[in-house]
Amino acid sequence: MALLRLGSKPETFHREGNSWICTSGLPNDVDIYIGEMSFHLHKFPLLSRSGMLRKLIEECCTGDGASFSLRLDDLPGGAKAFELISKFCYGVKIELTAHNIVSVRCAAEYLEMTDDNGDENLVLQTEFFLEEVLGTWADSIRALEACEEVMPYAEELHIVSRCIDSLAMKACEDPSIYGWPLVGRESKQSPENNGLWNGISTPTKTKTTGDNWWFEDVTFLSLPIYKRLILAIESRGTRPESIAASVAHYARRYLPLVNRQSSFDDANQGTNIPKPSEADQRVLLEEIVGLMPNKKGVTSSKLLIRLLRTAMVLHASPSCRENLEKRVGAQLDQASLVDLLIPNMSYSETLYDVNRVQRILDHFLLVEQASAIATPDNIVEEEQLMNRSDSLGPMTMVARLVDGFLAEVAQDVNFKLPKFEALAARIPDYARQLDDGLYHAIDIHLKAHPWITDGEREQLCRLMNCEKLSIEASTHAAQNERLPLRVIVQVLFFEQLRLRTSISGWFFLSDNLENSAKPNGNLGVEGYESHPTIGSAEHNATDGEDDVKHRVCELEKDCSSMKEEIQKLVKAKRSWKNFTRRLGFNKSQSCCSKRSKPSDLRATPSSVNKQQNCENIEVVPGTLKVI
Repeated sequence: MALLRLGSKPETFHREGNSWICTSGLPNDVDIYIGEMSFHLHKFPLLSRSGMLRKLIEECCTGDGASFSLRLDDLPGGAKAFELISKFCYGVKIELTAHNIVSVRCAAEYLEMTDDNGDENLVLQTEFFLEEVLGTWADSIRALEACEEVMPYAEELHIVSRCIDSLAMKACEDPSIYGWPLVGRESKQSPENNGLWNGISTPTKTKTTGDNWWFEDVTFLSLPIYKRLILAIESRGTRPESIAASVAHYARRYLPLVNRQSSFDDANQGTNIPKPSEADQRVLLEEIVGLMPNKKGVTSSKLLIRLLRTAMVLHASPSCRENLEKRVGAQLDQASLVDLLIPNMSYSETLYDVNRVQRILDHFLLVEQASAIATPDNIVEEEQLMNRSDSLGPMTMVARLVDGFLAEVAQDVNFKLPKFEALAARIPDYARQLDDGLYHAIDIHLKAHPWITDGEREQLCRLMNCEKLSIEASTHAAQNERLPLRVIVQVLFFEQLRLRTSISGWFFLSDNLENSAKPNGNLGVEGYESHPTIGSAEHNATDGEDDVKHRVCELEKDCSSMKEEIQKLVKAKRSWKNFTRRLGFNKSQSCCSKRSKPSDLRATPSSVNKQQNCENIEVVPGTLKVI
């Protein structure tokens, strides 16, 4: 720490209660009161250094040698600063440091202690020392903190701006180049920062940790000064990632709700900073949100969602909450399911805030749509090709996230079907490579809401594409009693199509292998026979045939078990009349078909149309036909 020693005389001041008395051998002739403190001094040392005190003494002095009193309640720095100034006037030894230089500099200016009132007066001395203080990071931080006590006077003397410019310049540079000491607040009293050399305690060199070496020191600044410092650092071209990380560090220190779900290391450890009130936290949160860079991805989605939760608890302004929702929506693909489960703070019946998640999703879709419009067509085609090879594109990740969110909130009995449909339908069909996640959410919703009607079940199942279900999901769906029968038939139909495609591909592969095994195809380079190639091809063909046969056997078993489950379901729950009615037949048609003869039966137009729209389903062991 920088240090300036002034004066040469020994100490002649002593304190008695709230009074400072100068014991120079002469009686005191002036009493100066500052707040609750009083100074019993002599007028000649004071008026020889201070122009303001000279004027006050001349006005109050009567000339008869009687003592008089003065009040200096508006003095910057108060009694502590005047103690050092009065000792300076008497030539007593004093020490100026980064902690008291700002208040002494402002008090000297207030008392007009310029060179016009004495050589090498206090204004000039403190100005030179202040330049030395601003040469190091740690002293600049201390001086800037000291400006809080004398802010109007420090602003008038441009001390605050000088400290901020000094810190901003140093924050943008590598401290190891200039050898700036980085003494943290908590490290001053930590025994881990002291080394022993021959039994002598010596401070060890503080190591930097990259771009975040200055985060901890600036968190001790008040919000207005911290805001000015961050804006100054940002104006010097600092990376947005560093700005966002510093703001996040500051938010975690003063907003306890942000750390509610964080680890123990993220909490405030070893600090005695009083937590601000709820109103102060609300103002602090809104200012912090405004300080965060708008660039996408520089602030983690986890932190943004935690700030959003904090804004909901603190009842922040609607603009603040809307701003956070848009920031989360712009990078929704980087969020996790745990963070997206935002508790509902309103009077809604659902446990989680579904409406807020829906607004976040809408903003994500708007951003994706705007970027697609702004991108040329040729670049869009290239991006689509890249997304096909990359299964974790932004839209695909959001689709998985929404399906997982639906599976979580579907367990809530108060989660209504229209909300489910509205949220699931917002994801475009191409974003889901498989509909397994959506099927899982639908199944949970059907299980948690057993009272919904058959029509609502049909409406809910229309959200998923049975053709995009995996083998495991298709097997589970075919045996799921909660699904409508028509959906089960569709699952079996697409599974049979998948089986036919696999068999056709195997036969095509076998034909190619047979053609390659002909004599004309057995010659390798320069007419030599390539028997190892034929052997390997036959071996691959045998393995492929075994795999296909095994798959065919499994699928036939699945189809047989599905057929048995369907028959059991029909016998246990419905009569044959209900079964035919679900497939499109009505009661009059079945009666007519039994009572009427083929020659006497006359079909009305309405009955003909109904028969044309019916689906004739035939289930045969190992096969399934839909006509």
